[in-house]
Amino acid sequence: MSAEKVREYLRGKGLESHITVHTETIDTVEHAAEQIGCSEAEIAKTLSFMVDDKPVIVVMAGDGRVNSSKFKGQFHTKPHMVPRDVVNELIGHEPGGVCPFAVKEDIPVWLDVSMKRFEVVHPAAGDEFTSVALTLDELESSSNAQGWCDVCKGWEEE
Repeated sequence: MSAEKVREYLRGKGLESHITVHTETIDTVEHAAEQIGCSEAEIAKTLSFMVDDKPVIVVMAGDGRVNSSKFKGQFHTKPHMVPRDVVNELIGHEPGGVCPFAVKEDIPVWLDVSMKRFEVVHPAAGDEFTSVALTLDELESSSNAQGWCDVCKGWEEE
């Protein structure tokens, strides 16, 4: 159901042809990279956090990890993930398929700068078997992102 909702949403943005349905799960960065045939870093992982008792989505490179002090600098609170058992209720997608498209109303989406080193990234598209390949401009416009943030560590090039 969620993947169909995302497909319909991306169709409206002219991006439906960028969607791929996989035969095996892409529920983790590792699984997604294997199925898509790209590096783990090129997977755009979508995490949901609670900020002031409301959900916020952050999309980041697959090799990034949330840096608590950077997150607090951006959102003025420590990072607290949305509990797994209420992700679908609050965000509109099940864990493993959370993406920045066709989410519930008034959920801000932020894109982390860790993705800016890639031309194309691969977020999920509504379920654990569906992904979409997008340029950064396509991701930014189709996700209705609030903007870019810098809340990750572990990805910086040496």
